[in-house]
Amino acid sequence: MKRSPIVSQARQGASASSSEANPNPAVAKVVLSLDPLSSAEPSLQFKMEMSQTSVASTCNLPKSYSLNMFKDFVPMCVFSETNQGKLSCEGKVEHKFDMEPHKDNLLNYAKLCRERTQKSMVKTRKVQVLDNDHGMSMRPMPGMVGLISSSSKEKRKPTPTKPSDVKRTRRDRRELENIIFKLFEKQPNWALKALVQETDQPEQFLKEILNDLCMYNKRGPNQGTHELKPEYKKSSEDAAGAAP
Repeated sequence: MKRSPIVSQARQGASASSSEANPNPAVAKVVLSLDPLSSAEPSLQFKMEMSQTSVASTCNLPKSYSLNMFKDFVPMCVFSETNQGKLSCEGKVEHKFDMEPHKDNLLNYAKLCRERTQKSMVKTRKVQVLDNDHGMSMRPMPGMVGLISSSSKEKRKPTPTKPSDVKRTRRDRRELENIIFKLFEKQPNWALKALVQETDQPEQFLKEILNDLCMYNKRGPNQGTHELKPEYKKSSEDAAGAAP
């Protein structure tokens, strides 16, 4: 049976007031109404009436409820478990009941809904006037950031500055070309950074000379490296062969 929360609270209150003389106090009774003289299929009407002790604690609580019975629901069974962990099937649920206030108690139910609305509109937050109206207690004190004293914070370490690049002196262009030719005799492909380290020349100045003497490989196995142009590669090979 699907019941309203206020009926569940009344049942819990009755269970709390149980005693040894009356361990299971009556919370409500169900009245079944039918017409035994009717020739048609009997129409069952269920009505639940709360006991006086259940409704006494709650003002405007409806005393009578209509129980609408349904059979089209998911089949369910009721199980119980002992202290030893043994499960038992107590029965099968065959009917479902939806509870609603009976037509005789609609006036009380309307009053109950009105009380709920009024309670929900009551503001729970309260405004308190401070004795110190100057706001000194709320003003942050010097040296306080986020309620943590700045003196307790670790001193920031100065960010290390990167050392400036060593200035390189330009060589004579002809002299630098001869150095580059000798380097390409050792290996056919060179990266720009490696040539800067080998020649100890400014990168921009070295680029200008490499653009005249070399080709830059944008793809292939030697991607990102320089190699001599065919005409300079041939002249360097001839010079190497003519050397004693």
